[in-house]
Amino acid sequence: MSEAMPAAAKLKSPAKKPPAKRLSPKEKARVQAIFERFAAAAADPRTELQFKSPFTLIVAVALSAQATDKSVNKATEKLFAVADTPAKMVELGEAGLIPYIASIGLYRTKAKNVIALSRILIEQYGGEVPLERTALQSLPGVGRKTASVVLNELEIEPAIAVDTHVFRVAHRLKLSAGKTPDQVEHDLTALVPKPFLTRAHHWLILHGRYVCLARKPKCEVCPVADLCPSRGLFV
Repeated sequence: MSEAMPAAAKLKSPAKKPPAKRLSPKEKARVQAIFERFAAAAADPRTELQFKSPFTLIVAVALSAQATDKSVNKATEKLFAVADTPAKMVELGEAGLIPYIASIGLYRTKAKNVIALSRILIEQYGGEVPLERTALQSLPGVGRKTASVVLNELEIEPAIAVDTHVFRVAHRLKLSAGKTPDQVEHDLTALVPKPFLTRAHHWLILHGRYVCLARKPKCEVCPVADLCPSRGLFV
């Protein structure tokens, strides 16, 4: 999905989340305008990971941790041609899986997790991916972010998975001052207008990936530049 979080973002979030930030009418209008413009630019954004089923989606997302979508797609194009179900993945085995994903970071750990979760899907869920958060997060290699991406992409549950791009854009647009992904997720979930919540994750990640870059953001082509408090600060 993306590179690792900044060190400060890896801290454990507090047990109790703070109450949602109350916005002034002016700030509400600004946030509304931001997401209206994102929607106008891309009405139906989707993940750039290639998948054809809930199983191939969860595998692709699990492989994408600390990796680019491009590198994952290159690997899964060949992998899913031979193993696109839990049964086929288990038959392939850990040793058989590794050559397909060796170009992706942490491939040995990811191979172990993919085979383990495939076995669990067969043994406990009849070969199907459980589309419920608690069950998803109980699978090997599936944390909150991976579960959020799967549930949101399949339109089961509106969720904002916070990776480094979402984290950066949320801070630059002053949508959150959270120091951890969980805190930023909490802020965004409370802040984003409900009609935009399902697509918000994609808009933010794509905006961070292609426009609001870490070192040289493209403020000159940004559709929300006039609404951004950080405009021009990182050029």
